[in-house]
Amino acid sequence: MSISSSSASRFVVTAAATAVLGAALTACGTGAAANSEPTGDPQPGGTLRYGLSQAPTCADPAQAGTNQTIYVVRQVVDSLTDQDPATGEIVPWLAESWESNEDGTQFTFRLKDDVTFSDGTPLTAESVKKNFDAIVNTLGGVKAPSAVGYLAGYTGTTVVDDRTAQVNFSAPNAPFLQATATVQLGLLSDADTAESAEERCAGDLSGTGPFVYEDYQQDKSATLVKRTGYSWGSEVFGHDGEAYLDRIEFTIVPESGVRTGSLASGQLDVISDALPQDAPQIDGAGGRILTTPNPGIPFGFQPNLSRGVLADPAVRSAIVPAINRQELVDTVLGPDFRPATSTLASATPGYVELTDVTYDPQKAEQILDEAGWVPGLDGIRVKDGQRLSFPVLFSSVFAGNQAILELVQQQLRAVGIDLQLDLVSTPENTARQNAGDFEASYYNSTRADGDILRTAFGLEGRNLNQRGPVPELDEVLNRQLSTTDPAARAELIEQAQQLVLDNGLWIPTVELSQAIGAGPNVADLKFEASARLQFFDTWLSE
Repeated sequence: MSISSSSASRFVVTAAATAVLGAALTACGTGAAANSEPTGDPQPGGTLRYGLSQAPTCADPAQAGTNQTIYVVRQVVDSLTDQDPATGEIVPWLAESWESNEDGTQFTFRLKDDVTFSDGTPLTAESVKKNFDAIVNTLGGVKAPSAVGYLAGYTGTTVVDDRTAQVNFSAPNAPFLQATATVQLGLLSDADTAESAEERCAGDLSGTGPFVYEDYQQDKSATLVKRTGYSWGSEVFGHDGEAYLDRIEFTIVPESGVRTGSLASGQLDVISDALPQDAPQIDGAGGRILTTPNPGIPFGFQPNLSRGVLADPAVRSAIVPAINRQELVDTVLGPDFRPATSTLASATPGYVELTDVTYDPQKAEQILDEAGWVPGLDGIRVKDGQRLSFPVLFSSVFAGNQAILELVQQQLRAVGIDLQLDLVSTPENTARQNAGDFEASYYNSTRADGDILRTAFGLEGRNLNQRGPVPELDEVLNRQLSTTDPAARAELIEQAQQLVLDNGLWIPTVELSQAIGAGPNVADLKFEASARLQFFDTWLSE
């Protein structure tokens, strides 16, 4: 089956799903602050100073996971394709065209001519092969869980000629084309692919992107400079040629009030995680808050089914109606955020609202009563001498996490559940997730495709639930991977959302939105389809 660049998007993105994504994205993009951005012709030059809320965890796109990391990494690497944030359509980037066979086991990409990495070497089909081989064989699922998940069933890449790469799978991988638009499958130079996972994280990397690393200090800062001669931008980009900005300086400013104060005083131009309480100060300085919802899995609890009270399905079931999600949004996050209503976020193609995700504390108490969990002297329930208490592992990867969980803690206590907060650093959080050393893990995960349910809850992924087979769910997750008909695949993703909830594998709370504070001098700061920042079109007014 031959697929042109324009029609290929239908291979993985249904028209209905596209409408959902497009509507969701166009509904946002403006925030609480009312100031407008600079207008007129873009002005090249200048240094944009960006305040990250957390340190990037790694310079390597394949190992990048947090939003703060991807904000930096995305500027350095390009992908084979891009996904239009307004329509969900897959469009050319490093690949000028592509085609797939009928069953989705073979994808052939024709690369643009004269593309080079920042070390001066050319992009070739061999580069594609070395990048995908290294992700699967060198990095592996522990270091690069998302990238390896996207390459499920990968058997190798055939170099047809210098500009033609044929990517092969042992079984259908219908969402693979969308995955080629992600930053995790962004391409590095051949020399970089020969390095170890640790060496790739250190920052001396060469991509084909519109910016290059000038300096990268792990957990401290990153400085990017414009790539001269860049001329192979995505069709989504707003202009041709080189980026407008000369430099981007990323610094780490963990404290929200300090970030906002630095933006208001003109010491920074853009900041991450601008929460509602920051809006008046940003507005008063002539700035604005840009927001857009993340597609993928909303924030929530992923229970470890192998230990503690969460091994009891009744407990997992009771927690869902015990959480008042609207209160979380109203109290902590503000109107640019949404309560979660499914195991997928509403901006994800294939999302459906699940009626079971509701607030009904009486229902929660009834479930626990019927399961034999009775109130103890301090109000916390007990059963067979076991206290209904569990810790939740989380990091401050999103600034609102702790405040949200503190409020959930109060809500659960009201029905007799004791939630203990276990705040750790991002590296420790990842290490303990990989080791299964937790009872519940709190996080979100972003991807503009429902296949993210397979990578998060499938037996062959990280399996943070530490679960055994659930035949009905496992069949649905595998069938959507191999189903090339968009409508049929959307139905399977709908079933998967319900089955993940019914089996207590995810307890959703709120949807993540990117909330970016921008100063009065910043223009054309844009979001990708994955809700991460793209600085190629950004410029600074005088």
